[in-house]
Amino acid sequence: MRCSILQARPSTSSCIPFRLAGRYNGSAMKIVIAPQEFKGSLSAVQAAQAMAEGLRRALPDAALALAPMADGGPGTVEAMVAAAENGRRMTAAAHDALGRPLTAAWGVIDGDTAVVEMAAASGLTLLTEDERDPRIASTYGTGELVRAALDAGCRRIIVGIGGSATNDGGAGMSQALGTRLLDDAGQDLPPGGTARARLERLDASGLDPRLGQCRVLAASDVFNPLCGPQGASLVYGPQKGATPAVAQELDAALRHYAQVIERDLGVRVLDLAGAGAAGGLGAGLVAFLGAELVPGAQLVAEAVGLRQKLEGADLALTGEGRLDAQTGFGKAPWEVARLARGYGLPVIAIAGSLAEDYRPALDKAFDAVVTITPPAMSVGDAMAQAAKLVADAAEGVARLLLVGQRLGRR
Repeated sequence: MRCSILQARPSTSSCIPFRLAGRYNGSAMKIVIAPQEFKGSLSAVQAAQAMAEGLRRALPDAALALAPMADGGPGTVEAMVAAAENGRRMTAAAHDALGRPLTAAWGVIDGDTAVVEMAAASGLTLLTEDERDPRIASTYGTGELVRAALDAGCRRIIVGIGGSATNDGGAGMSQALGTRLLDDAGQDLPPGGTARARLERLDASGLDPRLGQCRVLAASDVFNPLCGPQGASLVYGPQKGATPAVAQELDAALRHYAQVIERDLGVRVLDLAGAGAAGGLGAGLVAFLGAELVPGAQLVAEAVGLRQKLEGADLALTGEGRLDAQTGFGKAPWEVARLARGYGLPVIAIAGSLAEDYRPALDKAFDAVVTITPPAMSVGDAMAQAAKLVADAAEGVARLLLVGQRLGRR
């Protein structure tokens, strides 16, 4: 029997993949706990701790291996620093997408590797809905974080490029590192996405020379091209505040920007997969910093040693705030499921909510999906009680697995 979803609280659900429980040996069970953040309520580390708390209520002697996950978006720094033996959390003065000063966190792992989240400086969650405007939002603050990493002596830099408020193609980031973007009068362009349409010439002669000694990895959960129907502006512009007309304007500006990059820098980014990530920051990182675009979830999985933790395990438990069709396009829970399947492990996902379109994409990944929010509870209340709800859901999963084990012994 295969159960694809537990719609209700697990303690009251009548559906659980009992066929999986036969492999378990009670308290000797090993479970890998590898959730992504529950956006707005729990970090990946907090979610993993809540799941562990719930599992221990029913399985106090089980071996639990925690591997908090991320995919290049918010939570990437925390997950990778937590996993590193000598990881350090750092802070730097920077500016948000609208140019306001802030203090942003970044991290150091493995001695000289920096982990930077563009969301920490140029992120959408730093703005109110009324402030969202990709016409003027800039990635300048992300460049300031890269500069802080260079100042700290880091020569390998991982830039997580999820959760952006911007659509400037990484232009602001490059300006913070010494590039000049000039109009036809030789004046520096103002920040924002639409100003790229007036770009006449790129002058990268002032780009920080230390970047030539660096390896830069751009970690992303999407691989959209820069422009067109699947590009940065038309797909992601609306969630950043762009009207359909503005999205078209931004798309045209990025296309022109890409043409100037190719002419002046000799780098073609227009049709590069992943160039459209984070409002085109992927393109900017490739063009100005020589970055390699890599799947963020795979990079984090390697950093947290997920493969090693899955060896000899009985079950993988993952999750995030909302499961939908996009989860199947490189999100952390999908990567956890992909790797777990390679070890023949069953996978259960715990989610805050489920989109209507989740089932075709996710049935192949998860043996069961548990939603934590009771039908009568509001989203606000669920977010406020997320740790308790996640712990309760994990406990319910564990108790149902024990029931399945008892049934298997009959």
